Amino acid sequence: MKTKDSIISTCNALLRGELSAIETYTQAIEKYGDNSGDNILESIREDHEASADALRELIGETGETPATSSGPWGTFATAVEGVATLFGESPALVILQHGEIHGISVYEKALEDEDIDESVKWLIRDELLPALREHLVELERCKSMVSK
Repeated sequence: MKTKDSIISTCNALLRGELSAIETYTQAIEKYGDNSGDNILESIREDHEASADALRELIGETGETPATSSGPWGTFATAVEGVATLFGESPALVILQHGEIHGISVYEKALEDEDIDESVKWLIRDELLPALREHLVELERCKSMVSK
């Protein structure tokens, strides 16, 4: 049975993940710049901002208030910054890839949830999830540029 509370809870959890991704990419860009030539990290951060906006809009349409912070997900951004400081840019890119993989897993789990409305699943399946999969390809390309 689809309940408004479970839909809002799931959407806010997804939104917090997107907010964490925005924080993480912002820190990576501030630490290293985006010297990839085609601004891969900036582009990925913009995708996460667009995803966060879409989730905010969806939550707002229900009359509920969207999450405004990454909550516990913010610790992921801090961990990336710490690893990047200790080990350099290439390991930080690997961690960003793992974050994207985790995001894919969270979105796929939401698609399996029978309590989630079809409009939410459409957004995940047709917009949000394809972007995360593309991010993995882009980060791999970025890693190859760094290792040159």
